[in-house]
Amino acid sequence: QVQLVESGGGLVQPGGSLRLSCAASGSTIRTYTMGWYRQAPGKQREYVATITSTSSFTNYADSVKGRFTIARDNAKNTLYLQMNNLKPEDTAVYYCHTVGAEYWGQGTQVTVSS
Repeated sequence: QVQLVESGGGLVQPGGSLRLSCAASGSTIRTYTMGWYRQAPGKQREYVATITSTSSFTNYADSVKGRFTIARDNAKNTLYLQMNNLKPEDTAVYYCHTVGAEYWGQGTQVTVSS
């Protein structure tokens, strides 16, 4: 059983940056491909980025490519999402997820507004 807890969300102005963290407990996440997803009000949850277990490969949604960076520290059992040049359309609740296993965090709110 894996428990995931996201943190680092908040209110930021357009063009600003945030770094999200997802701390895992209960079991290691080192064998999982991990992902970030987001859900804006009134919309379905959407894919943001994934990273393989050894960080060999990363993939991004077109909407965040070049602005977001996914990373992980398996020694700390933690997943990260560095978000730069944020836009109002990035406003959403961000969730981390173990790809291939149905573990989700509770989400952290990111609001981009002036």
